[in-house]
Parts: sequence; C-alpha cells; structure tokens
Amino acid sequence: MFHSYKRSERVGDLIRREIADIIMHKTKDPRIGFITVTGVDLSNDLRHAKVYISVYERETEGTEENTLQALKNATGFIRGELSKRIRLRFMPEIVFKLDKSAEYGEKIERLLRGQNE
Repeated sequence: MFHSYKRSERVGDLIRREIADIIMHKTKDPRIGFITVTGVDLSNDLRHAKVYISVYERETEGTEENTLQALKNATGFIRGELSKRIRLRFMPEIVFKLDKSAEYGEKIERLLRGQNE
C-alpha cells in the first residue's frame, strides 16, 4: 500500500537528523547545551524551515534565550554544513523555535500527580 508521505515531510525529517548531528558534533558555542531537535516544519517549496528545539538545561534564567541566540548566530554555518550533506536546489532558510510541548506535558503530568496524591 502506498503511503502519501509528502516530499517536504521526507526532506524535513532528513534535515532534522542532519541538523541534530551538526549541532552535536560541529558547533563549538558553549551556550548551546543539551538540546534536542524535535521537529522541522518545511514549506512545500522547501525554501523555509522552522526547526523546533527543546532545551534540557534550565538551571539558570535565560538559558533558552541564550541557546536560541547561539543557534541564530550559527545558522549560516549550519546551512553550509547542511549543503555539504544534502543535495537540494535551494537550501532552505532556517529559523530556530522553542518547542514548548515537552514543558507543557511536564506541567500536565505535575498537575495530574498533584490531584492523585
């Protein structure tokens, strides 16, 4: 059975894996701590990518903002690395966004535990 899996979704999954690898192994900015690339929303024309990240180090105020700023500063480098790994006619413009879904899930879990205790 043929599964309708849009090209933008396939390329988005590939971009997510590659960006995660680039961030983990190639970026040197100390402001980029332990993060997960949770998803990529790629436009149908493959020219714009919203890259969603979760930041797992929240011991200091502003960690998420510092991480986003570091990734914004590294965007050109990350696009360059992507272009070496993925052959596309146009490398998409990349915008990093915070993925709040894990944080929201934790909040719901705390609320549910609080009601059951």
